[in-house]
Amino acid sequence: MTDRLPVEPLRVPERTPIPGLPDRLIELHLHLGGGVAPHILWSMAHEQGFKLPVRDYFEFVDLVSSNPDKVKSLEDYLRILHEWTEKIQSSPHAIERAVYEVFAKEYRGSLVDTMELRFNPMKRNLGGQRDLDHIIHAALRGLDRACLEYRLNGGLILCLAREFDADLNEIIVDKAIKYRSRGVVGIDLAGTEQNNLELRADTVARFADMFARARTAGLKTTVHTGETPNTDADGVIAAVRHLKVDRIGHGIRAAYSAEAMRVLRDEGVTLEICPTSNLHTRAVADLEEMRFVLRTFIDHGVRFTINTDATYMLNTDLRREVEVLVTSGILNGDDVAACFRHAREASFLA
Repeated sequence: MTDRLPVEPLRVPERTPIPGLPDRLIELHLHLGGGVAPHILWSMAHEQGFKLPVRDYFEFVDLVSSNPDKVKSLEDYLRILHEWTEKIQSSPHAIERAVYEVFAKEYRGSLVDTMELRFNPMKRNLGGQRDLDHIIHAALRGLDRACLEYRLNGGLILCLAREFDADLNEIIVDKAIKYRSRGVVGIDLAGTEQNNLELRADTVARFADMFARARTAGLKTTVHTGETPNTDADGVIAAVRHLKVDRIGHGIRAAYSAEAMRVLRDEGVTLEICPTSNLHTRAVADLEEMRFVLRTFIDHGVRFTINTDATYMLNTDLRREVEVLVTSGILNGDDVAACFRHAREASFLA
């Protein structure tokens, strides 16, 4: 009988060490619509019988992915989510699988052991054809399963939409409060700012009561603002002063306002920075502007975290986001360590 050859143990390729990067990572700003792998979305679409505009899988990958050639603005970026990924995730079975896959993949791929995943459940119920509670319950089942299997710490953030009427956003707040003890940890306000009017002090009142209600119920709050080049820092200032948010999604334009720097620092509001996303949506023109923005935050004592926004849609992961900032000389090891320390401190799961 021939002697068996010794079996070599499987070796996971080591990635280049990044100064200041902790062993376990934390992600605070990731959208469910952009975090599911294309092959899983492809499977979901066929499983539900969606008629897709393409028949080839690789054409589908291009359809649900962002790249600088086809994405010229935040509107272009959001169109991918609204037209395809959110629609494909619009069933209880699909949403449960999607949430589970995102948490599991981010742990396996980047050792993200703590994550807050956000989505708008009303954009997953096909305009009321699906029951909203069933959608949210399914998302929570996916969360529970991933956290149990991989021993993760996770929570869901429910997104309100600027384009929704007030009554629809009120329903989302009601659902967030209802499921606070089950894994919903906060609310968000997302969508494009129309010429920066949506969050100025004189128009923010339509959201203030909703955010106050959420806070009273024990939920944390964050808002997308200051993420487009045609806006200024007024939205950031109004979100802090009038909505009393705990964090700001993106907030890039705050770097150009001394008043916004003071408000963020004095109120202890943490920014959720998503480098690749900010480049794709033209929130920053290039890495040089990103350098100016982040160094300005550091110089003024404004806390920020590093996040992905949409892993598969942007072909990135959390480790790569950090790597880009370090290799381009924007952040050093101490800065990276501070970002992840701030993330742990600002987490809605703390």
